[in-house]
Amino acid sequence: MQFRDLQKQYEILKEDIDRSMALVVSSAHFISGSQVTELEKELAEYVSVRHCITCANGTDALTIALMAWGIGEGDAVFVPDFTFFSSGECPAGVGATPIFVDVDARTYNMNPAKLEAAIVKVQNEKKYRPKVVVTVDLFGLPADYDEIRPICEKYGLLILEDGAQGFGGSLHGKMACSFGDISTTSFFPAKPLGCYGDGGAIFTDNDEWAALIRSVCVHGKSGEDKYDNVRLGMNSRLDTLQAAILLPKLKAFRKHELDAVNQVAAWYNERLAGTGLILPEIADDFVSSWAQYTVQLPENVNRVKLQDELKKQDIPTMIYYRKPMHKQGAFAGTDSAKADCPVTERLCKTVLSLPMHPYMTEEMVETVTKALMSIAAR
Repeated sequence: MQFRDLQKQYEILKEDIDRSMALVVSSAHFISGSQVTELEKELAEYVSVRHCITCANGTDALTIALMAWGIGEGDAVFVPDFTFFSSGECPAGVGATPIFVDVDARTYNMNPAKLEAAIVKVQNEKKYRPKVVVTVDLFGLPADYDEIRPICEKYGLLILEDGAQGFGGSLHGKMACSFGDISTTSFFPAKPLGCYGDGGAIFTDNDEWAALIRSVCVHGKSGEDKYDNVRLGMNSRLDTLQAAILLPKLKAFRKHELDAVNQVAAWYNERLAGTGLILPEIADDFVSSWAQYTVQLPENVNRVKLQDELKKQDIPTMIYYRKPMHKQGAFAGTDSAKADCPVTERLCKTVLSLPMHPYMTEEMVETVTKALMSIAAR
């Protein structure tokens, strides 16, 4: 069994993917080919924003957004404590200070009440200027923008939506990657919409920011002249070949894969209800794209032993994430390490992610859940 079966997906989409890749190879337009422009147009239409700018990866996408806003030394950027390292690495990388915020125990996303408390604390201490909130749509579920957006407006903060795992999710019918003042996503192969390497995208409705972002992506170019450089930028472009792969995969994602992963999640929920595990919670008006299906184990369960026993039965599992952001060694000795995030600390000890992808069958889910509960009961 595969944790996320990219081989099965390729078997299903092989004809369309191969044809699309062959067009790029035969044209030899490997950088900034027409497929990149076509993909950006389709992504912007799907998300319902004015601008989509593709780039080399999701980490670059976050960094470029912060650069476009001029975020740097002395600025505070609020980040969930329970997330992948890039969410906090990128603010620190431009010289800002990540302020880590605890998350909701059931959704895994930033806790709005904890966010406001963190903002007020930073304001009162007057050491940093509160500037940006990085909202992470973790495991495919959009953050609670109904609560977070008013808080950001109250304190004059920008929202940078980290939709690396959230692409395809929605709230009130509004798509993930449209909630931020700038939003980003990743096309890492295991993401809900993944390419066959690295890739990312940046979304915004702001014309001025979009122009800045395009400039930063190509060495700070001026307009269309890449040899007239008006600012410091970086080299971050999506290869044409990756765009060609993403075009048929986006079509499949929209047509059936998003529905399929929600069906798989429903099968998991049905079989794991009442077992003592804490299951992911999807509130009314939210739709998840299920980048991961993550449960919380009872604290008396030996997670390492459980994983080992499942592996013996050819059932792979993963732990996202083992260590809170504020305890990462990169932030040791900094103000970022002073966060008080007990929910995150507990989650890091109890979460377990189960196999999840659009091509799982009900029988596969049955196999996983039976084995999980049998081993956990020992």
